[in-house]
Amino acid sequence: MPLRLPSPVRVLACAAVALVSVTATACGDAGGLRSAGPTPTAVGPARLWPDLPPASSPAYEIGEVDTHVVKGVGVPGGDIRAVDPVAVVRAEITANPDDYAGSRARYRDTARRMDDCGAAGSRGCPVLRPYYRDLTGDGRDDLTLGFRLLPGELTGVRVYTVHRQRLQQVMAYDDALSGVEIAGRSVILRAPSEVTGYEYRLQWTWDRDQRAMLLTHDEMLRTSGREKPGRPSATPSASAR
Repeated sequence: MPLRLPSPVRVLACAAVALVSVTATACGDAGGLRSAGPTPTAVGPARLWPDLPPASSPAYEIGEVDTHVVKGVGVPGGDIRAVDPVAVVRAEITANPDDYAGSRARYRDTARRMDDCGAAGSRGCPVLRPYYRDLTGDGRDDLTLGFRLLPGELTGVRVYTVHRQRLQQVMAYDDALSGVEIAGRSVILRAPSEVTGYEYRLQWTWDRDQRAMLLTHDEMLRTSGREKPGRPSATPSASAR
């Protein structure tokens, strides 16, 4: 007996049935989509205190858009990699004597240990290894620099770029840090929280209109819960004091 092949009409009809009804089994489909339950109703944000007058100025200043040219530090050939990171930190110490000079200055040991700096990252030197990455999007490297603020547990993080052949600071922040990352046009700082099991995450991102790194994210994130509570107070940028 010759084999009987399904007609084209029957094949098309079977496919149509499968599309229309997920429970149909006429085409040999043994399963189908199953409901995951009712979808929660979307709820928009509720505006609180609509009559509250808006603030006209910020309550706190953390140094956004507080950029400046670093005095006394040249940029040979316009190449930021030719800039001495130790010289950059020395320039900041010179510009902020109240923070570094004298036996009662809060970062007095940073200034004292600068004598141990043969180069950034050398033993005993508070200046950490510099990192170079294009954060401004102009195709040239920028400098991300860190140094210990002693005798405490704070670390200063600075970002520098070259503008018109001069070294310009575009970000400064001091904190007790548990980690620092660079991603795209952003510098991400992680700091322990006084709440056990959480950490702070601050993201500074380059803004070409302001020509500065702006604080674009400030959030508290869950961690493994093994971190010890107690976060020393963060301080504004050195240039903002």
